[in-house]
Amino acid sequence: MENCIFCQIVAGKSPCYKVYEDNLFLGFLDIYPHVVGHTLLIPKKHYHWVYDYPEFGRYWETALVVTRAIQKSLNPSFITYLTIGVDVAHAHIHILPRFGEFEVYPAVKNISKEKMEEIAKKIYEEVR
Repeated sequence: MENCIFCQIVAGKSPCYKVYEDNLFLGFLDIYPHVVGHTLLIPKKHYHWVYDYPEFGRYWETALVVTRAIQKSLNPSFITYLTIGVDVAHAHIHILPRFGEFEVYPAVKNISKEKMEEIAKKIYEEVR
């Protein structure tokens, strides 16, 4: 969809801090992170809701691949998932590494571009 920011990211028209990519999915850091390492996993093809994706199980299996990379690279206490989907009408799973704290959706953190690049690189290297 032309006006969808996530479709623009998939098409390479908008930048992202990529942490995962295969032929079906793209994972990248949220530019408004609620926790360090806050990752979004999207299907490359546009679907409105996570449950609209025809291979729902495969979507979540890919989320687990990204989760394992986050665990290895950032060493969080645990990881949670959200599938809110109201800010951007493109299916996306929020993968939220937790470091001892637990608020369902903490306030947005201000993380520098350099730190975001460092985090993305760490996670991406663990996926490979």
